Amino acid sequence: MYASTVKPFLDVLTAVIALLLLSPLLVVLTLLLTIANKGFPFFTQTRVGKNEVLFKVIKFRTMNNATDADGNLLPDAERLTAVGKFVRKTSLDELPQLLNVLNGDMSFVGPRPLLVQYLPLYNDVQKQRHHVMGGITGWAQVNGRNAISWQQKFNFDVFYVQNQSFWLDVRILFLTVFKVAKSEGISAANAATMEPFKGNIE
Repeated sequence: MYASTVKPFLDVLTAVIALLLLSPLLVVLTLLLTIANKGFPFFTQTRVGKNEVLFKVIKFRTMNNATDADGNLLPDAERLTAVGKFVRKTSLDELPQLLNVLNGDMSFVGPRPLLVQYLPLYNDVQKQRHHVMGGITGWAQVNGRNAISWQQKFNFDVFYVQNQSFWLDVRILFLTVFKVAKSEGISAANAATMEPFKGNIE
C-alpha cells in the first residue's frame, strides 16, 4: 500500500511544493551554470528505472566539455568548474531531478538510477535494485555515497528493496540532510566522481 499508492502521491506533492519554493534558487543556478558551461546548464543522460525502464535523468551540469590535444575529454577533476564544484559539494546538482520525480520516473528515496551499460553486469541479487523506483537519495547515499565500493552500494540498495517502509524513507531523508551539510561521500578515494562499474569479480 505504501510503495504503490502513498509514496508516489507524497513524491509528486513534495516535488510540486519544492519546485515552487526553490524556483528562485533554480533560476540563479541555471544562469550561473549557463555562464560557467558556455550555454549548457543542464546534463541529461539515459538511466535505468523501476522494472529496468529507461528514462532521461536531468541534473545541473558541473563539468565542462574541455578536451586534450587529441580531442579526448579531460579527467573529471580537470573539467569541474568553480561553480560546478560548489554545486556538487552542496548536492544542488540533484535539484533538477525534482522534474523526474514529478514525471514519475523517480522517487525522492530509492536506489540511485545507474547507467544503461551496467545492466548486463549485474548478478541476480544486484538486479533487485530495479524492483523499486530509483531515488534522488537512498540508503547507499547516506551510507557513503561515492566513497564506498560498488559491492557495498549494491548491498545497501538490496537492503532497501527488501526493507522499504515509510519510516526507513524518513530516516534516509533526515540522514541526507545531515550528510549534505557535512559534504560527506561526494568523491571516490582517487577520483572526483565514482569509478565506472566493471562487473563482478568472481
